[in-house]
Amino acid sequence: MSLIIKKPGILSTIQDSGRRGYQKYGVIVNGAMDPFAMRAANLLVGNESNEAVIEATIVGPTVYFDSFSLIAICGGDFQPTIDGVKVPMWQPHIVKAGSTLKIGSACLGIRCYLAICGGFKLPLEMESRSTYLRAGFGGFSGRALRAGDFLETRKKLTISKAILSTIRSNENRSFYSIPCFISHHVKPLYSKNPLIRVIKGAHFELFTTQSKILFFKSSYKVLASSDRMGYRLKGAELGLKKPREIISEAVSFGTIQVPPDGQPIVLMADHQTIGGYPRIAEVISVDLPLMAQLNLGSSVHFQEISLHEAQKLYIKREQDLRLMEKGMKDILKKFGGS
Repeated sequence: MSLIIKKPGILSTIQDSGRRGYQKYGVIVNGAMDPFAMRAANLLVGNESNEAVIEATIVGPTVYFDSFSLIAICGGDFQPTIDGVKVPMWQPHIVKAGSTLKIGSACLGIRCYLAICGGFKLPLEMESRSTYLRAGFGGFSGRALRAGDFLETRKKLTISKAILSTIRSNENRSFYSIPCFISHHVKPLYSKNPLIRVIKGAHFELFTTQSKILFFKSSYKVLASSDRMGYRLKGAELGLKKPREIISEAVSFGTIQVPPDGQPIVLMADHQTIGGYPRIAEVISVDLPLMAQLNLGSSVHFQEISLHEAQKLYIKREQDLRLMEKGMKDILKKFGGS
């Protein structure tokens, strides 16, 4: 079972949950910018939640399937189609051999994730298949996907005879949508101008009282110089009570640093391993998908919550994903797509 990239889109790469345990050697984590959408797409096709997927950015790829495949597309709204027919997102679909999936331009958010049953047959690099573009390894030859790339899966898809018969009996039908989807109560509430919840950072008390007030009351704009490493923001200038030399320390996905120009930088999936700028806040993990889906020029507001609240939200999200995993395994057994 395999697929062929006919058009790559703007930036389509292979990503999974990232390389963990190697930051002490200077190797960054990488991984999906929107971890929830990546995990959800995998669960919808019966994969482990950290399986590698295709992450599409702004304009998605056009993909040809040379055999029956079970797929799901999650994340921002890209209005995908199969042979010209609109395909619902956040739902699993069995695609007929010879069909072409077109993931168009983003209408809301800027990233979506294509998962395929069985995962991609690509080598592990430091226990991950994520693409590290700057270092040129991982994923598909360490680079973004290109037209003509051929991607195999590691597992052959088995489909129940009833569904196979339904699809084959209707030559105009290129795919079959399995009647299940992810509830809007569980999906992130993507927005062009989201409210992002944070907890205080390690150096919050080093900032002036005015800076602390402005950080939570002001709107910040995402600059064009933003990328997978970090989102540079423009807004109210933040400053320390007095100049301080900060010893470089470990940083994480969601760390908000403030360089000498006073404009915050939110570190993203390809963030460096350590940083020496003062850390005013940390984006809670549940809201990282909202941050990852922001387009250039979008605005963002920050809201402080407690560590306890952040932990409760994280636990609830993990419970939702586990229930989703269990439910999907039961459903896919009926369709033979597990």
